[in-house]
Amino acid sequence: MSRRILVAVAWPYASGPRHLGHLAGAYLPADIFARYHRLAGNQVLMVSGSDVHGTPITVRADQEGVEPQVIVDRYHNEFLRDWETLGISWDLYTSTGTPNHYAVTQDVFLRLLENGYLAKKTSSQFYDPEAQRFLPDRYVQGTCPNCGYGEARGDQCDNCGKTLDPVDLIDPVSRLSGARPVERETEHYFLLLSKLEDRLRGWLETKTTWRRHVRNWALGMVNEGLPDRAITRDLEWGVPLPVDDLGPGKRIYVWFDAVIGYLSASKEWAQRQGDPESWRLWWEDPEAESYYFVGKDNIPFHTVIWPAMLMGYGGLNLPTDVPANQYVTFGSQKASASRGIGRSIGWYAERLQPDALRYALGSVLPEHQDTDLSDEEIIRRVNEELVATWGNLVNRVLTISARNFDGRVPDPGPLTAEDEAIVAVGSKVLEDTAAHIEKVELRSGLRAAMDAASTVNAYLNATEPWKLIKTDAGRAATVLWSAIQAIAGIRVALHPYIPHSSARVGEMLGIGAEITSWTAPRVEGGTPLGEVTPLFTKLDESVLDD
Repeated sequence: MSRRILVAVAWPYASGPRHLGHLAGAYLPADIFARYHRLAGNQVLMVSGSDVHGTPITVRADQEGVEPQVIVDRYHNEFLRDWETLGISWDLYTSTGTPNHYAVTQDVFLRLLENGYLAKKTSSQFYDPEAQRFLPDRYVQGTCPNCGYGEARGDQCDNCGKTLDPVDLIDPVSRLSGARPVERETEHYFLLLSKLEDRLRGWLETKTTWRRHVRNWALGMVNEGLPDRAITRDLEWGVPLPVDDLGPGKRIYVWFDAVIGYLSASKEWAQRQGDPESWRLWWEDPEAESYYFVGKDNIPFHTVIWPAMLMGYGGLNLPTDVPANQYVTFGSQKASASRGIGRSIGWYAERLQPDALRYALGSVLPEHQDTDLSDEEIIRRVNEELVATWGNLVNRVLTISARNFDGRVPDPGPLTAEDEAIVAVGSKVLEDTAAHIEKVELRSGLRAAMDAASTVNAYLNATEPWKLIKTDAGRAATVLWSAIQAIAGIRVALHPYIPHSSARVGEMLGIGAEITSWTAPRVEGGTPLGEVTPLFTKLDESVLDD
């Protein structure tokens, strides 16, 4: 039976370039997962978009002396170029700046208010006496009370990941003026997380298959006790409130409206398909599945706060899984766009083949622990694994076949047990890779595919068809045909990871670039081969020098 699978991917702030940590943390894993499920015959809806309301955007706009929309347009367009270059296969990539998103966010607000999960409260918020304005959370910086990190933001510590309130910070300062902010009372709407605490705990306790660090973090938050959390701020940039009882100068705050983006993007996609109600198939059918691909700093919002909002709204599916990745670090430092650690996706995309970059990151995805990455390691993995194992296998088998069998797939003779075992690799690799991807163990899935390629290389080294051509052309034809069958299956297994070159392999095999199912095709003897060229360029050590 075909399954419906929502692939919901973290919304990047349109405040600066995204780096390899972002790509390995959320966007590449989501694309691998979605591409596999489409080939497996499932109905996939993969959505995300640029978060245009984050305070990092307004901070940058203030620094440059421009309107926030100028910043948004610049980086939203950069993201679109990155996704196109790397082949990230969105069903819809949109933004939180659309009328549709505003309407859906306001609907969620009103439903939560109607159901008793929002309430007005007076609270203390930091005010900059020099700039004479209230400060959104990210306009406040100080020392984290949890880990002592000296550059924690007012909403979350980048070092330990703990969610914060600006008043929790030690020695807070305003990022606008450098002044020490003062507390002033202001009225806002709060999400009453305390009313959903027991229900959240019971739900999280059932998630025994989640990654341990994700489940433990979420349960730890709930067991500590959930404070009610303000969802509005004194801002001029953001989604307007659908009620007017707070007075002027208030907006819905970014953390509340950003997670609603998954729902609003699904509705926008349905409208674009000409079937405005089709989003319900992924959100209201209890058999549908939803997977949220985020970095670990987003675990609190996607395992506790967003599920709480969904519970309070009623009638919408809760996450099936939140396979949050750990961090990619560079020289043991967490990649950070704001601190200039880790170069941009676009910088690497200009210097590497898209599949080379996808492979290098896919082979080190930080699924269970932080992964330290260097340019030297990227080059090593591309040259010693992708080029030497897979690229070399495809090139030597097809080159020998084309040169010695009139540009066609050889016709095989009787198969030995060893030949049959190699042919079987093409199907077995799909079973093994699928088993890993189904569990969102994507790194292991890639390793299974590359191990299969190594198995075929070992078979070729043992049989030496380049020598057999001179002494027993019939036997050489059988060996090459057997290897081609395995290559055809491995090509499908690798497609979610390196789709561009997988299409090229299909063209060289003479079976076409498109892959339509998670099955190993049979490549008949006599099939005309396409032009055989190397799949990948071996990287020079200087390719990633500044």
